[in-house]
Amino acid sequence: MERVKPHTLSGFMELLPKKQVLMDKITATAERVYSLYGFTRLDTPLIESSEVLLAKGGGETEKQIYRFTKGDTDLSLRFDLTVPLAKYVAMNYSELSFPFRRYQIGKVYRGERAQRGRFREFYQADIDVIGDGALDIMNEAEIPSIIYRLFTELGLTRFVIRVNNRKVLTGFYDMLGLSDSAADIMRAVDKLDKIGPGKVRAILTGDVGVPEERADEILDFISIRGSNSQVLAALGRYAGRNELFDLGLSELSAVAEYLVAFGVPEDHFALDLTIARGLDYYTGTVYETTLLDHPEVGSVCSGGRYDDLAGYYTDKKLPGVGISIGLTRLFFILDDVGLLSDRVPTAPADVLVLPMTEDRSAAVGLATALRAAGIRAQIYAEPKKFKAKMSYANRLGVPFAALLGEDEIASGRVSLKDMRTGQQTLMTAEEAVEAVRGALWSSAGERPVRE
Repeated sequence: MERVKPHTLSGFMELLPKKQVLMDKITATAERVYSLYGFTRLDTPLIESSEVLLAKGGGETEKQIYRFTKGDTDLSLRFDLTVPLAKYVAMNYSELSFPFRRYQIGKVYRGERAQRGRFREFYQADIDVIGDGALDIMNEAEIPSIIYRLFTELGLTRFVIRVNNRKVLTGFYDMLGLSDSAADIMRAVDKLDKIGPGKVRAILTGDVGVPEERADEILDFISIRGSNSQVLAALGRYAGRNELFDLGLSELSAVAEYLVAFGVPEDHFALDLTIARGLDYYTGTVYETTLLDHPEVGSVCSGGRYDDLAGYYTDKKLPGVGISIGLTRLFFILDDVGLLSDRVPTAPADVLVLPMTEDRSAAVGLATALRAAGIRAQIYAEPKKFKAKMSYANRLGVPFAALLGEDEIASGRVSLKDMRTGQQTLMTAEEAVEAVRGALWSSAGERPVRE
């Protein structure tokens, strides 16, 4: 039989057990925080009809998706979690309560060129609020405040959520007589951090056809900097010239005010006119989150307000606002820059029960008692020598080993060894349960990220 060399496809991530535990802890933290804010968990199909999936996302999206046929059915793997949400809400409109708040954590697929930190298969962690006919502006502030809470609970401190409003941009471009090119201009501006102002200007004057003097005005406008109040004051000088601009400025001001009320420190969010988001379905507030010490990695969390996404599936007006974390990308970045904590317990068990006699009944009884107390226990039943058993315990990284030899069994006790300190104590099973429980309690709050 010819053997095939095992390998993982480029752009797909597989983790060794210890790092998988850290990834799972990040995911569990996201689920817990999302639930705190009244979001319900949703799980949509991984495979959708191509007609449904591509109703909104054509063009570049169609080039990136994994598309295939099964019989005479045209199918695609989902490329994000927002379009399937729009389909879900439109299809189940009469059964849902609005505003509908959902979170979803799942894999998505994009057939783009795999690069360092960019994957073809990756987890996204999304939250969205969908309104019925209207959606209050407060939702557009609560969404980034949840991200602040989540990132803080993960252990991150050096990050900033950058906020803008597409109505401000669209209104400004309308003032310049460039409303027909607004979408193309915003896509170009959205690349500013990656390619710099010179290349953005070249795209504006070349590909988009913006006159040179207008391109300079655009670059001057998006370069407005300062504190949040200073940015709003600078934008106020343009007020009264365009109705859409004024609406966007009012919304941006409200979001900034609500963010403070939600407890987000002003050094953790910034009004930034360069944020546009490349996707055309965003219509109002938009967000991007970056790590201050690693700006080179770009956004690790983004999203915004959309009004017409469900219009391809229903005639009902279902505006929404949401944000998405690329969990796989975020995990890769944290690992790459050394920010993953080495203090989070990553062992698959809290106690490794080591029977030292042929009769294993005492080991089974101890493991059962530990599990009944909510303590993860594994029995090592292999007929190995003591040194091999302890080597196995060390490789797993279990915090405790419970030794059951003839003397322990005869006295109805167990020798509990703390693998971190090397201290070994003879005690009853009940005492062992309490000792392990106390030690686990002290390490339960370790965060997966260190800064």
